[in-house]
Amino acid sequence: MSRNVRKMNCTPDAVFRVLASGWLYPSWVVGASRMRQVDDEWPQPGSRLHHSVGVWPALLDDTTSMEKWDPPRQAVMKARGWPIGEARVTIDVKPSGTGCLVRIQEEPVSGPAKAVPPFAADPMLYLRNAETLQRLAYLAEGTLRKDVSSGAD
Repeated sequence: MSRNVRKMNCTPDAVFRVLASGWLYPSWVVGASRMRQVDDEWPQPGSRLHHSVGVWPALLDDTTSMEKWDPPRQAVMKARGWPIGEARVTIDVKPSGTGCLVRIQEEPVSGPAKAVPPFAADPMLYLRNAETLQRLAYLAEGTLRKDVSSGAD
């Protein structure tokens, strides 16, 4: 299981605003290239994001489903990326000073990726999820700056 933690200069609510906007998914998830549809119920448990992974013209259509939605503390998603498999992605957010700490954990739950030993898979996942958290921080912190500059609460 790969784990990454990043300090973000925003509130936990700002992080969850980004997570709640399904159309932003390919903006922060490394590997997701475009959105095709967002269920009306997103981000409620059982709802899905319909996205594509890869680089054109080698795109694969797949989905990510929400398993647990507990803002502003935790979101748990099952990300599909066939033919590689499925992974459970847990995002935990805790207040820290004037910002927050965000931890992402990813573990394969089915498919060929589950057979890859952690010592081989975790370094690659660690690097990918470090970039994922950086992108998430840009969006969440940018949302906060937009709120402050516009006078919104």
